[in-house]
Amino acid sequence: MTRAESPPPIPAEWLWGWDPTPGIVSVWAQPNGLAHVWRRSPESGELLREQARFRPWMLLDRLDDLAHLGDALAPDGDARAAVTWRELEGPGQLRYLVSAGDGHALSRAVLKGASKRLGRAVAHVRDLDKSELWSLPPEEQYLVATGRTYFRDLEFDQLHRLQFDLETTGLSAERSRVFMIAVRHPDGREEVLEAAGEGDAAEADLIRRLIATVAASDPDVIENHNLHGFDLPFLERRARKLGVRLGLGRLPELGLMPRGARRDQVRWVLPGRECIDTLDAVRRYDFAVRELPSYGLKAVARHFGIAPPNRELVPGDQIYSTWRRDPERVRRYATADVVEVAALARMLGGAAYALAQLAPRRYERLADAGAATGVIDPMLVRAYVRAGQALPAHESGDGTVHSGAALHLFACGVAERVVKADVASLYPSLMRTHRIGPKRDRLGAMLAMVDGLVERRLAAKSAAKAAAPGSAERFGHEAMSAAMKLVVNTAYGYLAAGGLTRFADVHAANEVTRRGRETLDLLCRELRARGVTLLEADTDGVYFAVPAQWTERTSAAWWPKSARCCRRSCSWSSRGATPRCSRTSRRTTGCSVTTGSSRCAASRSVRAARSRSARRSCGAPRRAC
Repeated sequence: MTRAESPPPIPAEWLWGWDPTPGIVSVWAQPNGLAHVWRRSPESGELLREQARFRPWMLLDRLDDLAHLGDALAPDGDARAAVTWRELEGPGQLRYLVSAGDGHALSRAVLKGASKRLGRAVAHVRDLDKSELWSLPPEEQYLVATGRTYFRDLEFDQLHRLQFDLETTGLSAERSRVFMIAVRHPDGREEVLEAAGEGDAAEADLIRRLIATVAASDPDVIENHNLHGFDLPFLERRARKLGVRLGLGRLPELGLMPRGARRDQVRWVLPGRECIDTLDAVRRYDFAVRELPSYGLKAVARHFGIAPPNRELVPGDQIYSTWRRDPERVRRYATADVVEVAALARMLGGAAYALAQLAPRRYERLADAGAATGVIDPMLVRAYVRAGQALPAHESGDGTVHSGAALHLFACGVAERVVKADVASLYPSLMRTHRIGPKRDRLGAMLAMVDGLVERRLAAKSAAKAAAPGSAERFGHEAMSAAMKLVVNTAYGYLAAGGLTRFADVHAANEVTRRGRETLDLLCRELRARGVTLLEADTDGVYFAVPAQWTERTSAAWWPKSARCCRRSCSWSSRGATPRCSRTSRRTTGCSVTTGSSRCAASRSVRAARSRSARRSCGAPRRAC
């Protein structure tokens, strides 16, 4: 656990990288050291393609496994050596950055030495312990080494985005066929492709027409709802069965490429284009707000007001039979799907888009990645490699149990005029105020990133408010604010994640929750002293009932004083909302427990909000946001 009196200045390159190349919309790098980069000019919208050579690299804890190379192994700068190395500074275990002109040759050399050292055949670098070797996918090696990131100086609406949706005779790719494909082009045009018959030849022709349609529109991004769960796997299986090369990417000769993902065993990649599944954005959104009725496209579109009142609906098991007798109805149905996906992607996709301007990963990987291992870890790796510092290996911890947040249930019965006051972004504020960070973060990079992201988030929020409602400028600032909020609010979870994150530190996490419990207790004491009836306190917020004579003027008089009582524990701003009363009721049961749950909110202020409905509190903590 690290502490300091004041935060050190943060190098901007830790947040944004250092290469100013604008408008990168896709990167595809190969193990042979060749990177394909597609850029869209922010000024003209023209698509540019470039090829660049880079040296594939990895981090090792020793050079022993490469000793068999003899003179072919040399320090950096020796042009004659096949493999070169550079020792990084500091106490971290992964201290040798080794590189070669060809990544396959580098991996083979390491595996040969490791197999000899271990006395058994090691077939792949992923079979070696992470404390011995760390290797990234080729495109992430390229982005970390060059300091490049996606979408610099490019607005979301400048992306060329295409949506497509399959209509099939059934759900089994082995027994069913594709009979219709709805397409929404980047310019907003809508098109429906249909099979001209029932057999293999007609379906193969339909898939080829889709490939030609995508090639002609040449989108940077392909989107759909459940794209990775249904459309791409179904399409890949049908194309393979029919003998059609599925060249939907900008390198069509590569076809579809598999990659591992967080939720699915395999996701398909289209080299040169980014595949965005709006289901990922919906899950991420609902993880924070817990308000969606379901994750299906139709339900989500209705929830957000995207679907028009006369939206055509057809039961899923009746789509094919309906098409055979009323094809126009199914065309309207399928077209509505892609139109809603386009709107949903714009509404919820801004955070992932903004994250791609920060983290050295492909846009599509950030769209389905967790914020800790998927965003914070890559940014920390880039900072350490850039600074020439050795990386610590993952550690499982010393057995210390993580102590969580406080949950107090003070009263039972029905309460009226219920108000909630909470400390927004409590844990990040505590980390910043008390300089609580991971002990093994020798650079102090994580706290520096949190500092920088909070400051820039406030600037982005201010810029969004100043921009015209509905404008691309406002959307961009709001997206950046949301992305930074996501990363900042994950910082505490990163500390508490045990061996899952590189710089995990349960002692630092426990210090954060200890101070959080102190802050919550202090807030409860101050509220009780002001004559309110406490109902429940959980992590960073308190529900309480106010007297019948409570008015807006009353709250305005004492609320700022109550907020000031906690300023020695957290960083506060004076932008707190005024508590409001409602005649809704809240049923509570009396007990007091400490739980392992954690919860965080959105900005550094004290907020109060009306209770919208009666809630039953049964002693279980609310789900974390």
